[in-house]
Amino acid sequence: MSTEINRRKFIKKAVAGIVTAQLGYLVYDALKNTTSELTDEEFFSAGKVDFFEKGKLYPFNSGNFYLSVLEDGGMLALSVKCTHLGCVIRVKEEGFECPCHASAFDKYGEVLSPPATRALDIFPIRIVKGEILVDITQAIKRKSFDKSQLTYA
Repeated sequence: MSTEINRRKFIKKAVAGIVTAQLGYLVYDALKNTTSELTDEEFFSAGKVDFFEKGKLYPFNSGNFYLSVLEDGGMLALSVKCTHLGCVIRVKEEGFECPCHASAFDKYGEVLSPPATRALDIFPIRIVKGEILVDITQAIKRKSFDKSQLTYA
């Protein structure tokens, strides 16, 4: 009987220790992520602004995005993943098409035909010394296009 009590105490202390360690790590990780901001070196460099023509779409396979440069010079970094089921979209005419279920999107990432129900996700763009830097660490979900989502050089 006394060995069962010792085993129970041991198991309770072990579980408490593991839970405490995990909670400590979660707190540490949360604090680390809120205090660190991406530096320019951690952004994906798409190239110099002058390289890109207005009114064109540019694929960046290694960054998993398309750079849409609009006629007015505004830029959007659009995710390559369809918002329906995450299939990789492809460029078609003046927009994009999902080869899996035929969702279509325009150059702004807006849905032209379902089954997708919301616009393509975007990545934040920063212009530094004439260079286009894209934060590919976290896609921004959106329902539709808004002019405030554009970045200008």
